[in-house]
Amino acid sequence: MGDKMKNFAVILLIAIFLISSNTPVYSKTINEADTELCETLKYALINSLRQPVDKAIAEIYKDDKDAASNLTWASYDTEIIKIKQLYGVGGEYEITLIVHAYYDAHNSYGIDEVVVDTRGELKNYKHIKTYP
Repeated sequence: MGDKMKNFAVILLIAIFLISSNTPVYSKTINEADTELCETLKYALINSLRQPVDKAIAEIYKDDKDAASNLTWASYDTEIIKIKQLYGVGGEYEITLIVHAYYDAHNSYGIDEVVVDTRGELKNYKHIKTYP
């Protein structure tokens, strides 16, 4: 075997090795939470939208003289009622939430519908109910 043939054989073996070992890697999601993956994703999504939801709550109750100054909401008590795909898979989405406003040690104060998009923008909100 000549030097050219040996070099070609070595390059060919390396190429075959690289091609055969280049298998796709599929990663498995590691869920380090106290909930199943679907619930964990739901809470992660809701928490990622905290800023626009906080803004909606502030707007909804700004003129309510009976509302507590420490009015807030909790992701575990928030429902996703609609996810609207706007521009195709993986594009922007619009998410409609039902938010339960409360104060102090989870004293319920109201229920609100809040619409946000996945860019973190508040799109719309509507007050549904105030508790007596």
